[in-house]
Amino acid sequence: MSSNNNTTVSPGGLPSRRNTELLMLVFAVVIPVFAYANVGLAKDETLPAGMLGYGLGLGLLAGVTHLAVRRWAPYADPLMLPLATLLNGLGLVLIWRLDQEPTITTDALGGPMAPNQLMWSTVGVALFIGVLLLLKDHRLLQRYTYISMVVALVLLASPIFVGTEINGARIWVQIPGVGSIQPGEFAKIVIAIFFAGYLMVKRDALALASRRFMGLYLPRGRDLGPILVIWAISLLILIFETDLGTSLLFFGIFVVMLYVATERTSWIVFGLLLSASGAVFVASTNAHVGERVDNWLNPLDRAANDGVTETAQAMFSFGSGGLFGSGLGQGYSRLISGIAPKSDYILATVGEELGLAGLMAIIMLYALLIERGMRTALAARDPFGKLLAIGLAGVFAIQVFVVAGGVTALIPLTGMTMPFLAQGGSSVIANWALIALLLRISDTARRPAPAPAPSLDSEMTQVVRP
Repeated sequence: MSSNNNTTVSPGGLPSRRNTELLMLVFAVVIPVFAYANVGLAKDETLPAGMLGYGLGLGLLAGVTHLAVRRWAPYADPLMLPLATLLNGLGLVLIWRLDQEPTITTDALGGPMAPNQLMWSTVGVALFIGVLLLLKDHRLLQRYTYISMVVALVLLASPIFVGTEINGARIWVQIPGVGSIQPGEFAKIVIAIFFAGYLMVKRDALALASRRFMGLYLPRGRDLGPILVIWAISLLILIFETDLGTSLLFFGIFVVMLYVATERTSWIVFGLLLSASGAVFVASTNAHVGERVDNWLNPLDRAANDGVTETAQAMFSFGSGGLFGSGLGQGYSRLISGIAPKSDYILATVGEELGLAGLMAIIMLYALLIERGMRTALAARDPFGKLLAIGLAGVFAIQVFVVAGGVTALIPLTGMTMPFLAQGGSSVIANWALIALLLRISDTARRPAPAPAPSLDSEMTQVVRP
């Protein structure tokens, strides 16, 4: 049978899309396991010793998440979980592959990064399950609109007061026994919740226009306050934390959600002008940001240490990879200095060892995940759900663009991590929570509406009828 929103239901009572999800999860586990074996054969001409443990670990994570979705979000989108699992699995393979290079820095705990990344992935899956279990309806988050604003500001400001500066950016907070965390990764989700709640209430006022100029309806002067405040906060982040990535993400998601809420193109134009002017100002006054812009404009110049810049090294990696790459485990990403190959420049390893074809396949996985988030926004029945889904998908899309654009020299490097793919505990935990929220909205949107209760007239008719 089928419900009124065209959701087919299996004989057991669960939507058949869960079986589709399970089948795709099998492929999402098998592909990284084969990639893991490929690296071992390329490096040592033998299957790696940890292959079975890695496969069982990734399979267990996939199975647990599937059971959680089947139990608490049975009508959710069937593609998002397999896509996230596949990206997470490929990221673990790439990090383990780079662990085999002795010249690449290990993590702060003094060991290889792949086991710790698997541990953080497990924590992320636990948070994923917690969100599905505890959050029965995403609309409950609307009650905490302004509380979420305060939480987001605290998370964004905490590195300024208690943070640690690493590689010129002050975006980490050190926790004894745990290591460094990046509060901005969690702030992006809380920010989306605040913007969704705020814009749902204020969108009618923000949609009003004062006059038309060059084909655009300009916003009223009194309505420029919110966007100017957000712009000022993003500039403060850029100045005090020298974090170009979080600043772009913070301001960009507000402009995107503002455009979706009001359908006014003028907000996009106005936001781009503010963003460009702020970036130019900070780049000309802040040495760290200015150096990154200079490396972007002149990648083949000598670096500060009289060596080749990381931007140039990434360009050489992409160039040597060609169309189909050198093969997993057979590239020279170790030549990129420090920890960068596992974090900022992990896409350079993809481009070198899997080639342009492999890089585009990874980008397509991200594009599919973003598209499913957008589709969830279209399917949502309530305005808050629509704005929250578009905000979460927009956060993910902007982060992918900013990182991929920085590595490929389309824009200056920002220092953010590629979601699920790059090394980083804060990133993988936050992104699993983001996927859980999207699945909750998707489940609510696609869940069949309850059957209407019979009316009093129909009951009386049945009683009177002989």
